[in-house]
Amino acid sequence: MEDVITATLWFAALSVGIMAGVYFAFSAFVMQSLDATGRATGMVAMQAINRIIVRSLFLPLFFASSLACLLLVVFGVMQWGTPGAGPMVVGGALYVIGMLVVTAAANVPLNNALETTDAAGPDAEAVWRRYMQRWLPWNHVRTVSCTVSLALLIGAIAAR
Repeated sequence: MEDVITATLWFAALSVGIMAGVYFAFSAFVMQSLDATGRATGMVAMQAINRIIVRSLFLPLFFASSLACLLLVVFGVMQWGTPGAGPMVVGGALYVIGMLVVTAAANVPLNNALETTDAAGPDAEAVWRRYMQRWLPWNHVRTVSCTVSLALLIGAIAAR
């Protein structure tokens, strides 16, 4: 069982780190760059990103990292009191809630609403502004959640 936990911890730390980088890029410069290109161009580009990302390696990593973190919560609870169990539970839970749940409850519905909007239509400007005002703060939550989760998972590895 120890080897499974160790392998899961390492996979989770690596995959959570990759996800933190993806979300950081969107928070730090991608969304601002899309917005700077103008509403129609930015909207069309984000619609393309949202279509392509679900057919890329991002989606398997998204789900595999979430499963790994969920398993770490279970493993940590089962081994509560052992070195690294606390950061494993908190790091895994933070990732599942701050990344998976936030994505499903906030970012995906916003992406779906954006997808149904014609970038040349009369309501496109209002939709794009609302999208930027709502999507970006939730992405910041994902970025911070992933980064803190990564630090906790590294702490769990070190403690074990």
